[in-house]
Amino acid sequence: MTGRIEIFRTPERQAEGVAEWLVTQMQESHGDFRLVLSGGNTPRAMYHHLVDKHRRDRAPWSRLQIFWGDERFVPHNDPASNFGMAFDAFLGNAPIPRNRVHPIPTDGNVRDAAARYEAVLRDIRAADGATPTRPMFDVVLLGLGADGHTASLFPESPALDEKEHWVAAVESGQPRPRITLTLPAIASSRFAVFVASGADKQRAAMGAIGGDKSMPASHVRSEGEVIWFLDREAASPLYHK
Repeated sequence: MTGRIEIFRTPERQAEGVAEWLVTQMQESHGDFRLVLSGGNTPRAMYHHLVDKHRRDRAPWSRLQIFWGDERFVPHNDPASNFGMAFDAFLGNAPIPRNRVHPIPTDGNVRDAAARYEAVLRDIRAADGATPTRPMFDVVLLGLGADGHTASLFPESPALDEKEHWVAAVESGQPRPRITLTLPAIASSRFAVFVASGADKQRAAMGAIGGDKSMPASHVRSEGEVIWFLDREAASPLYHK
């Protein structure tokens, strides 16, 4: 089995539970807290809960550094933008200094943009200096596709085989080019956290947790812990045991 599993009765309870877990991790941390955001529809409700009346004043916003796990190569104001979704859902209402928000660039050439984002990550990593054993990220939030993809790491994608680079351009197989963190980048984390809900995610979740290597999500590792936050429908085979 790949990772610890927590199951929530409904997507709403899942969203609240993940938000509460995340704020707790922030509060218990020291120094910068590096958070990688995921896109898609599932995390939207959780993002709203991060800035609701129960949590907004508890999160150490000034210590956060925000990154993205993947992005479609579209302007940030495009409806398909993961940055745009996160900004609308919570970043626009959170007092995070703008120089601590690091969106994936989506201008120019997609390969060049991927290289620029990797340079940002490498510079921040180099600044760790005296703490080289620290993982790059505290928490990497990850979604899950029905085909088992996570971030923009799709089945049979060449990006799955990347061993050196932290960021890769995804230029084929999708309607739009994308940029994604690679498995080595995701692995440099204290927590790699999947958030998946709905019956359409059940097969992928069970397959990835069970180690089905055809599903990219099954290859995710962390220096600390891999956690699966699932709702009852996504975890149905486990929930009824």
